[in-house]
Amino acid sequence: MGKIIELDTTDGQHLNAYLAEPSSPSKGGIVVVQEIFGVNAHIRSVADRYAQAGYTAIAPAVFDSAEKGVELGYDQAGMQKGLDLVGKVGFDKALASVQAAAKAVAGAGKVGVVGYCWGGSIAYLAAIRLGLPAVSYYGGRNVQLVGEQATAPLLFHYGLKDAHISEADREKVRAANPTAGFHVYDADHGFNCDARASFDAPSAQLALQRSLAFFARHLG
Repeated sequence: MGKIIELDTTDGQHLNAYLAEPSSPSKGGIVVVQEIFGVNAHIRSVADRYAQAGYTAIAPAVFDSAEKGVELGYDQAGMQKGLDLVGKVGFDKALASVQAAAKAVAGAGKVGVVGYCWGGSIAYLAAIRLGLPAVSYYGGRNVQLVGEQATAPLLFHYGLKDAHISEADREKVRAANPTAGFHVYDADHGFNCDARASFDAPSAQLALQRSLAFFARHLG
């Protein structure tokens, strides 16, 4: 459904992005921010789903500044490599990738961000530093950002059974963002991803409905 395009960032990165466009006039742009596993089949399917819902969706290959074309499996080796790449890329380069992707789809209308896992924290950061409405799915590093004030609307999705994110950390994020949408599902980390053992279809569907309602409200 989608195609690969090239992006240049303000900090000198050259990266690819997966672009999925709607069949009807676009309601706006949505930047889809990857997990630690790269712009793989799951992330491309997320972009496709938002395109089917009427948005111009773009998933920047955030890891391209460290290694081109990363697509990792949901196993221990994939997780370890993904974490290594997160350490190499860091928040600032990732945010520059999001900014470049948002600029690329700005012609579609207002732009928002949705991110998963590590990307969930990058989405949160985009609401803080770029002023873009954002949906954060189980962002494990969200608690590191609570000292900064968001400048755009936020929606958070968490799993109650998520061993990667403590209840205390989750509540710190909630307390720091009292006007944000905040939902906790009876599910594990990665519940949105149908390629993972932790996939929970009812939670994923409900979270998607809430995310689409959020973007309809804030993008059009």
